[in-house]
Amino acid sequence: MKNPSEILVKQVTVIDPNSPFNKKKVDILISNGTISEISTKIESEYNMKIVEIDKGYVCPGLFDFSTDFQEPGNEQKETIKSGIEAAINGGFTGVGLQPTLSPARDTLSEISYCKEKSNGNPLEIIPYGTISKNGDGEELSEMYDMYTAGALAFTDHLKPVQHAGLMSRALLYAKNFNGLVISNPYDQSISPTGQMHEGITSTAMGLNGIPSLAEELQINRDISITKYNEGKIHFNIISSKESVLKIADSKNDKLNVSCGTSIYHLIFNDEHLENFTADFKMLPPLRTKEDQIALIEGIKKGVIDVITSNHQPHENEIREVEFPIAPMGCIGTQIAFPMALTYLLDELDLETIVKTMSINPRTILQTDIPVIKEGFVANLTLFDTHTEWKFDKSSNSSLSENTPMLDSTLKGKVHGTILGNYLHFS
Repeated sequence: MKNPSEILVKQVTVIDPNSPFNKKKVDILISNGTISEISTKIESEYNMKIVEIDKGYVCPGLFDFSTDFQEPGNEQKETIKSGIEAAINGGFTGVGLQPTLSPARDTLSEISYCKEKSNGNPLEIIPYGTISKNGDGEELSEMYDMYTAGALAFTDHLKPVQHAGLMSRALLYAKNFNGLVISNPYDQSISPTGQMHEGITSTAMGLNGIPSLAEELQINRDISITKYNEGKIHFNIISSKESVLKIADSKNDKLNVSCGTSIYHLIFNDEHLENFTADFKMLPPLRTKEDQIALIEGIKKGVIDVITSNHQPHENEIREVEFPIAPMGCIGTQIAFPMALTYLLDELDLETIVKTMSINPRTILQTDIPVIKEGFVANLTLFDTHTEWKFDKSSNSSLSENTPMLDSTLKGKVHGTILGNYLHFS
């Protein structure tokens, strides 16, 4: 809803390493969309909107680095409107929107379409353009034109660039305007019919596997190309221990490399597929317990920069089929942050989770970073870490239901977001 002229958020603990009030319990007064005062106690007035949360926290508005809302082309999976609703109910005030497969988002007009569809909503959408025309991996797209329309990053997303020369040209060209190239590291030629991680579990299930090698080869290739061109690259979702080690080495060598992983890869592993549950089927696949542990350690050490939902919706009609023909991917933008609060607080502290789900994504995209400080535009997520609630069909805001988390109880609730002149209660 549109904000009243003044909002007073009462007695929340700030989680923001860039704020002078980090880890302090404060009142926050927002006037006409801007943080006007932060203090231990601010007296309320009759015309203020008062927001109170039991044992509440506030952090800079969350940013989901990798979402796929499927519009235009597959609106039955997710529209931009339904995707926005799911994201803001999950505490996000911004998302990176992956290119759709058909039509591929490869021109200025398609970037403008996404930006216009998000106007008037309490969520900033940064649409990513394709690296190649039509997303076919052969010829560079109109990257600079898309950049001028608001595309800060470029990726062929679900059709990873297999042609090394094209990736090299993309990295070199993007340097001219400081654009970001995103790699989805997967060499499809290694295992074109793979269904899950190649290992003991896939063998026992009798399924074709996708070895970690398929990811690591592409990472090695793209790091070498990045080094040669003195460019910058982001690996969207990494999933293996070896990938973490390789990217750590690259960062130690001062290469301009960043990476992310999905909330699912931090919480689950390939053993969760033993019952042929297609909702655990994703790309890259869930790997071993050892890989899962390495990913968490990678976040602790600052090797992995971003935790994303990697939101990929699919309608029931194509999802409720035999495991080998079920599509890969899960929804998650509404529950990624509550999942982190439920499952990761024993391993990662709140500040680390906020950095990887708010500050680091925006830093990598080189867009404005919200700070909980007087004079800054209000860009806030309000939450607690103790409320238990059930994520089910009635509470799900997405058009799709493809997630193993449906009907699960989560601990930690998003209460709302404030973005400029918009206040949203989840």
